[in-house]
Amino acid sequence: MANMLQSALASAERTLELLDADEQDTETVREHLPERATGHVVFENVSFSYDPSEPLIADLSLEVQPGHTVAIVGPTGAGKTTLVNLIMRFYELNAGRILLDGVDITGLSRAELRGHVGMVLQDAWLFNGSLRDNIRYGRLDATDDEVIEAAKATMVDRFVRQLPEGYDTIIEENASSLSAGERQLLTIARAFIANPSLLILDEATSSVDTRTELLVQQAMQALRADRTSFVIAHRLSTIRDADTILMMQNGRIVEQGTHEQLMAAGGAYFSLYQAQFAGAETSVDDGSAV
Repeated sequence: MANMLQSALASAERTLELLDADEQDTETVREHLPERATGHVVFENVSFSYDPSEPLIADLSLEVQPGHTVAIVGPTGAGKTTLVNLIMRFYELNAGRILLDGVDITGLSRAELRGHVGMVLQDAWLFNGSLRDNIRYGRLDATDDEVIEAAKATMVDRFVRQLPEGYDTIIEENASSLSAGERQLLTIARAFIANPSLLILDEATSSVDTRTELLVQQAMQALRADRTSFVIAHRLSTIRDADTILMMQNGRIVEQGTHEQLMAAGGAYFSLYQAQFAGAETSVDDGSAV
């Protein structure tokens, strides 16, 4: 009874915190985007902080050309996730503006803006139902043929065909019958079928083994084709082919360029890259990674 009471008190605290939270600002819809945006993104002097006394992102400017892949790297707390959350309007800016195809995103409805964006997060969220319905959740009016096409493009079809019920296989909410890599591939297929103009990938390979990582990377490459992509990178080996790499520290872009340019510069990105791979080599040498 004491355990149940403690659990109830913790739940009540979270519920009351939500009820006490400030409501979202009222939307004023002034603009609309075409059905298929090109994905030209511009940050103009953007500033944002969760706490007014602790600035996080200050006067940040950035332009991303349509179809380019931008990788965002940096230490914990650098503002990587915050940057992409601002694109989704999960938070409103303190100053500056963000443009999508020349349109200020504050002039769009949140529903329309988010309808142009696909997100693949670290945690693969699936629901109780068939594999087919889990993929179709990206676009509810998709046909069975489109579901299979998306599955083939993102390496999902390879393991689904081995299941007794195929695409009609029922999975539970936690999808315990699937591996972490298979769950991640399903979420990538879901984003693929949604066909977004803009893509946000919160490094989807961080929770899978090396062999599965290759499949996930191939699926992500198919998903990124012909659309603007923002990739939050934890494993630097996965973003060498990015058109632009942003090195962030304390809410600021301290370096930007291609992998080769940043390595040649020998700055913050070079140090982070060397530290990550020096640690990997040490773990292999002492046998701890085996």
